[in-house]
Amino acid sequence: MSDERVESAIAHWGPRFTTNGVAVADFETITGGLSRWEDWCGAWSAAAGEHEELGRIAIAQERLRSAGSHLAQAAAYYHFAKFVFVDDLDQMRTAHQAAVRCMTDALGLLDPPGERVEIPFESSRLVGNLRRPKRPGPHPLVVLVPGLDSAKEEFGSTEALFLDRGMATFSVDGPGQGEAEYDLAIRGDWEVPGRAILDYLSKISDIDPDRVGVWGVSLGGYYAPRWASGDPRLKACIALAGPFDFGECFPLAPDLTRNAFRVRSKSADLDTAAERAATLTLAGRAGEISCPLLIVFGKRDRLIPWQQGQRLADESGGELLMLARGNHGCMNVAAFHRQYSADWMAARLGVRPA
Repeated sequence: MSDERVESAIAHWGPRFTTNGVAVADFETITGGLSRWEDWCGAWSAAAGEHEELGRIAIAQERLRSAGSHLAQAAAYYHFAKFVFVDDLDQMRTAHQAAVRCMTDALGLLDPPGERVEIPFESSRLVGNLRRPKRPGPHPLVVLVPGLDSAKEEFGSTEALFLDRGMATFSVDGPGQGEAEYDLAIRGDWEVPGRAILDYLSKISDIDPDRVGVWGVSLGGYYAPRWASGDPRLKACIALAGPFDFGECFPLAPDLTRNAFRVRSKSADLDTAAERAATLTLAGRAGEISCPLLIVFGKRDRLIPWQQGQRLADESGGELLMLARGNHGCMNVAAFHRQYSADWMAARLGVRPA
């Protein structure tokens, strides 16, 4: 009989995996052979290794476009090996380092290419991948903010939505995420790291500091509007499947989610984690959001109740796109929000058709 944690991961996140770079056949092969959660990271890492090898062979043969594609796909697989695998932190970190290695090597080979950017922040750094569209600058910019278990290596297909419309993208690991999760704990006051990110990016010569938006998914769907509530320089914000008050959601979350939050909030136990989850709230902040806000939510979200999105819309006055069949992140109904979200952002940032 399959481990309930494996079943939970498949049930909650299957459409997300296949939307964000995992081939359907690979997803079925990898998960179909899993019966124990303890084998999750190893199975995904083995599949990632095959794609990485294809990328290394392509580099040796100077098939660079193929190499970039293979390595970016390997990075996504390594990421999904570690995404909530907090039971074995050494194994998790090894997979994560492989994801970073593959994506770093892929960046210059992608179309359009990207570059790694490191932003000093407090005692550590915030690392992101910056990509620019095939147009003359200065470029409007969309900052992509991950959630509890996502990271910048997962965002290739989302970056493409904005890049294709003439916007630059910056996929960033914030506190408690990706490369920052080892030094910096999850925090609720995301206007602080957000401000540091925008301060830094605004100094890049071909980025237009007056046309910057933010997109966030899951817990990033909280971070994005929280940032917007304290930084009037943002011109648009998209919140996808984010909590209004994570403290209310925490007791209802699956074990995998609650334990991942415990580790990444650097909490000693689940009781402490619950207390810290309660500090992630938009109460008293939603009304401070001055830029246009699009809230996307699914009525069938089993991680963050849809009422959380409704509350954000009610208290902020933002536009609410509620999808009746949508799951967490609405990846099972991607056609009903992803293209619209990219068009919405382009319009708010004043992007003209090519």
